[in-house]
Amino acid sequence: MPPKRTFKQRFQYFFDNFMSKGTIALIGGLGLVSLLLILLAGLVISLGGRLLAPEGSEGMGFVEAAWESLMRTLDAGTMGGDVGWGFRLVMLAVTLGGVFIVSTLIGVLTAGVEGKLEELRKGRSQVLERGHTLILGWSPQVFTILSELMEANANQKKARLVILADKDKVEMEEEIRARVETVGSTRVICRSGSPMDPADLEIVSPQEAKSIIVLPPEGDDADTAVIKTVLAITNAPNRREAPYHIVTQIRDEKNMEVIRLLGQRDNIQALLTGGLIARVTAQTSRQRGLSTVYTELFNFGGDEIYFTQEPTLMGKTYGEALLAYETSAVMGIRTADGRATLNPPMDTILGADDQLFALSADDDTLVVSGKSSLPIDESAIQPAAAVKAEAPEKCLVLGWNGCAPVILCELDHYVPAGSQVLVVADPRVSDEVKEAEKVLRRINRKFSNQKVTFQEGDTTDRELLESIRAADYDHVIVLSYAGLEVQQADAKTLVTLLHLRDIAERDETPFSIVSEMRDLRNRQLAEVTRVDDFIVSDHLISLMMAQLAEDPRLFAVFADILDPEGAEIYLKPAGGYVKLGQPVNFYTVVEAARRRGETAIGYRLAAEAGEAAKSYGVHTNPNKSERVTFAAEDKIIVVANE
Repeated sequence: MPPKRTFKQRFQYFFDNFMSKGTIALIGGLGLVSLLLILLAGLVISLGGRLLAPEGSEGMGFVEAAWESLMRTLDAGTMGGDVGWGFRLVMLAVTLGGVFIVSTLIGVLTAGVEGKLEELRKGRSQVLERGHTLILGWSPQVFTILSELMEANANQKKARLVILADKDKVEMEEEIRARVETVGSTRVICRSGSPMDPADLEIVSPQEAKSIIVLPPEGDDADTAVIKTVLAITNAPNRREAPYHIVTQIRDEKNMEVIRLLGQRDNIQALLTGGLIARVTAQTSRQRGLSTVYTELFNFGGDEIYFTQEPTLMGKTYGEALLAYETSAVMGIRTADGRATLNPPMDTILGADDQLFALSADDDTLVVSGKSSLPIDESAIQPAAAVKAEAPEKCLVLGWNGCAPVILCELDHYVPAGSQVLVVADPRVSDEVKEAEKVLRRINRKFSNQKVTFQEGDTTDRELLESIRAADYDHVIVLSYAGLEVQQADAKTLVTLLHLRDIAERDETPFSIVSEMRDLRNRQLAEVTRVDDFIVSDHLISLMMAQLAEDPRLFAVFADILDPEGAEIYLKPAGGYVKLGQPVNFYTVVEAARRRGETAIGYRLAAEAGEAAKSYGVHTNPNKSERVTFAAEDKIIVVANE
């Protein structure tokens, strides 16, 4: 038989439960005690008659007595003027009770406010925004994404960027203030929680978001975390009926099939980071300035890619559309089924449902010029020359990481037959480098245009670089070691670049140098090396993710730009298009490229290659009426099939 509970135990149990209900319950309890005390004192005084009435009074009614009790409960000094010992004793009891109640109330309110502030600091309060961009996860990429989205929303009055990450809210806000410059009236809202937890996701209202960016965490299980986060969004019990627009990135190509399965109901756009960066690195190693062109295309600073459906051009050819815009550079056609084609055949007829996509300052500047006659200088256009057979190339790769095998495979698509590649890496850095030689033996059999050899060595050692005759190579690619911490890896890269620059200056035959950096801030330190191009992988991916979050139609465009099949972006000698040393307008350049089946979108001036303020000489979408004088080292930026 269970033991009988005493009244004391029951009351203690009731009291403990009541105290645990929180600030509101405690305030209500104190209010009830105050009311009982006031009513009891009023009843005693009203029934006591002259005995408990103030001196000189015949008695006091219940309402008046209750009012007097209330005043003394709220203000202990009120009883200083009381007369009559009976009345004084009752009011003293009321005042002492009031002191206890008010003191307790102040303590409860203080604890409640502190608790609320602590809750807000933890970032667990509900976000009630609509049409916001939601960022799930935290990594160094978040700073670039925030900067780009702020730039994109600079002209909006109420833009909101919401972040949910498994990180302290205050720490996130402090890092953002330190590394992101606020643009416009965009507000950043941070909340703490796991992006993989459906309950935590509800805090940031994903159902109301216009787009969702899922950032992978650092580590080997990044893809797993991304997939779980996407599942938490798409399979939530109270998910919205409309499809979500989710932008993310995947490292392992095998996981892309899982993303495609998850995207049957929603629009999930995943960037395959390893292949994308490898392709950009391989292309850039052979074309100086290409990474800057990509950066200009993918960021929100300057001109951006916009879509338009121009009725006046329906039924006309793509070649005619190239010259129809003075302040915009047409790049290709997007068909009604969502396919984007860069540089289609010049005789392609624009259908009623087709859209043009072009570089322009804004969507309202993408308008036809309406000119009936174009100022094309026929005398300045150079005849198309026969394509010369390319000689075999020598490429030097210094360093090693997970992207290196993919870069070599991509490089094999671009180099002439008979080319050679030497990979030099330090096996002491990580186990991944120790396996490099085995990996190369396995993939060497797949190469059709190049032969790759491996050599162990410290890539920061000047004697090693001299011994392998780095100056004899056509292209040098410096990769960041994945086995090191970010700053340490970039420090080794910087030392290697300084040695290479000194070697290049002593050699009469210049060779191109392309370097991978892991932290964008270190690029400023590396400017002294005057390297031809830098690939900051996370930065480039972040730019693309921010663009896709704003306009999902760009996914097909980016996929075509970076696809090794079909048209790609090239920087070709200006002298192959127009005469050098004389002013020509860009209408003439576009026409010269059009006659070769190519789309001209800009140019690069070699004289400005070292000036960061001038985008390292890259000028995309120049005004077609403005004149420019090209020198022998200048390039025309074209979209071409080869």
